[in-house]
Amino acid sequence: MKKEVVVLDADRKQCRNLCSLLTGHTYRATPISSFSNMERYLGKSECRVIVVNLDSVAVTNKSLKTLKRKKPLINIIALSGRQFHPELEEALREYISVCLTKPLDADELIYWLRATFENNEKPI
Repeated sequence: MKKEVVVLDADRKQCRNLCSLLTGHTYRATPISSFSNMERYLGKSECRVIVVNLDSVAVTNKSLKTLKRKKPLINIIALSGRQFHPELEEALREYISVCLTKPLDADELIYWLRATFENNEKPI
């Protein structure tokens, strides 16, 4: 059985590449380009993991807090080329499970996905 991962990335090429990487492993990747589209999709999905590109999608502490309140078991894995996100301090501390740097190390992402799906009871 494939495990679903939502890839939230407004950069179509990056999103397509990441989805290809995930489908090459044991994951079903669902590409979504905006936070509002993702919220609608998650309303009818049992997805447990979101990989969000912080460099291309506008998210805020409040939007991630609301998402976690609605879907407390969701795990958020962030990707970013920046090392510092002062505007997301609360989200990085409370709602984002891990923030990976770009260029993405595929092995590191797969490690975190395995850890997430092995831990079925609660977010990592």
